[in-house]
Amino acid sequence: MELMILIIYASLCVGIFKLFKIPLNKWTVPTALLGGAVLLVSMLLFMNYNHPHTKLATQYYVSTPIVAQVRGRVIEVNKFEPNQLVKKDEVLFRIDPTPYQAEVTAKKAELADAIQTAATLQSDVNAAKARLEEAKLIMHQKQKEAERYKKLVTTQGVSQLDAEIKIREALSAKATYESRVAELEKAEKLLGSNINGENTQVAAKRAALERAEFDLESTIVRAPSDGYISQLFLQEGMMAGRLAIRPVMTFIGEQKRQFIAAFRQNSLLRLKVGDDAEFVFPAIPGKVFPAKVKAILPAIGESEVQANGTTYTRKFIDDQAMPLVLLELTGDMSEYNLPLGTTAEVAVYTEHAHHLAMMRKILLRMNSWKNYLYLDH
Repeated sequence: MELMILIIYASLCVGIFKLFKIPLNKWTVPTALLGGAVLLVSMLLFMNYNHPHTKLATQYYVSTPIVAQVRGRVIEVNKFEPNQLVKKDEVLFRIDPTPYQAEVTAKKAELADAIQTAATLQSDVNAAKARLEEAKLIMHQKQKEAERYKKLVTTQGVSQLDAEIKIREALSAKATYESRVAELEKAEKLLGSNINGENTQVAAKRAALERAEFDLESTIVRAPSDGYISQLFLQEGMMAGRLAIRPVMTFIGEQKRQFIAAFRQNSLLRLKVGDDAEFVFPAIPGKVFPAKVKAILPAIGESEVQANGTTYTRKFIDDQAMPLVLLELTGDMSEYNLPLGTTAEVAVYTEHAHHLAMMRKILLRMNSWKNYLYLDH
């Protein structure tokens, strides 16, 4: 591009010198050369500032480490072909379910026993309630008889002895009623409280059974989504466990292509969300793909610090930190089988000095065609 500009400028100078018959001397020739150099450098500087460019761009993707939720020996591994699409919930591998099946059986027995015990205790509570109601009726009846006999002692010829007998019977019925109240309280305490209408012991045993059934189901490890297995080194007989730092597989789910690029900090005043951009890929020479600036990350990772025992030195600021920009590809790339993580070259076209954007576009396309030329020997 620079050579083309110089050729155009040289042609204009030759034309002007011939048209106006300007003599070639020590003043005119250096002035023309200096003017060309100043013009070229000025255009390049303004273009670089207003239309940033970087070769530090890549497509990033999210991988999911597959970690078993239970510990055990692997008894079956589904052998997938390379680049084979795995559907969501398709079985990846199985862990020996024997101890977890035994745990489920034990928890079912405990739940059945708790239900039976709760039913017996509930029957005791119901019987205690019935006895309490009976004692309550008898107490009220005896109290009424005692009051009636008190009133008839002097007027109807009822003896004082008969009245005292009825009073003692009323007191005995009251004592029986209070005893039945205590029996009901004891039965209800043995039965325990309820959670959503269910005995707490039964609810606890049911929860333990659900946990055991979950562990049993977890012995079958399934694909979390549609995607691919990038590495399949797991073999039957190996041990799988819950340790998150030791995944047994790496799963890459199907996801939208996402790109990130690192720009010079000099370009921050010009970069903004919504700017047009273009991609070129070393893997696709001669092709340019349109894009948009989606976001500018608000933090630069190289300057991150955390509370620890390290004393920071000058090396902490020696590296040139570059802001990261998220870009969204708007062109169709369905016909190109690019692997995830492909690198790219990006140019962003801002609204400033838009007439210089053509230079950047030409340079970008020239760089794209240059991707055909490489030597590996």
